[in-house]
Amino acid sequence: MAIANEEQAEYWGNSASGVKWLTFEDQLDHLMTPVLKLVLDRADLELGTRVLDIGCGTGASSIEAATCVGPDGHVLGADISSSFLDRARSRAADAGLKNTEFQHADAQVFPFKAEDRDALISRFGVMFFADSIAAFSNMAKALKPGAQMTFAAWGSLYGNPWFRIPHIAAISRLGDMPKVDRYAPGPMAFHDIDHVTGILAKAGLTDIHADSVQLDLNGIGTELDSAALCMRVGPAARVISHFEGTAKDIAAIEASVARELAHFVTANGLKIPALINLYQARRGA
Repeated sequence: MAIANEEQAEYWGNSASGVKWLTFEDQLDHLMTPVLKLVLDRADLELGTRVLDIGCGTGASSIEAATCVGPDGHVLGADISSSFLDRARSRAADAGLKNTEFQHADAQVFPFKAEDRDALISRFGVMFFADSIAAFSNMAKALKPGAQMTFAAWGSLYGNPWFRIPHIAAISRLGDMPKVDRYAPGPMAFHDIDHVTGILAKAGLTDIHADSVQLDLNGIGTELDSAALCMRVGPAARVISHFEGTAKDIAAIEASVARELAHFVTANGLKIPALINLYQARRGA
């Protein structure tokens, strides 16, 4: 398989940080259920639709999409991590789905079958390309003329306590991380709507629309449970790893995060506000 994004392939396929997404699959899928619902609602998939799911991870998005399109439709889930795809295949088989397939692929360069798909979706799977213009241009080739892509990305750090709170808690305890390019491949790379719509236009896409959507992520049990997850994935984990934080540091950061998350406890459990950028564009006719 051709790889243009070797660093991402190593991270998601082999690093301890990437493998954590397998370990905490259930919790992360639960957390992000409202985001997947947003993507699928906006994609408005119909029975019989052929879908390409980019960055499908362990399969939650592909499985939900397969349910939407029914047995006459088809979902091709693509991801750069072979271990994620093994899990996705297992989950689809357990669900009894016959209309799903999974492809190990770097979507920036993979030769998807041309004009084969009626729609493209992604839940947080397209912010990691070294060359986003080339990636979207390549992915668009898989779409039929006029077909639409719909994908979600994180909005600003300020609007996303799930990232902001653990980040502040960790650097307050251990110190600032080295500065990085705000648009570098990573979870927050598509926070700037104008920047991303510009990428889509340069990739040759048309009918480009984007908006910021406020929703609530599902907390993982109590604020203490959610804080514990923050210590394992996301910005706090990266800061702790960089500064080789001790068990005492981890406990202090976790307690700080839990105190802040307590502000989001509702009668229906922990609901964490999130700002999600939802993008849509079409392959030109």
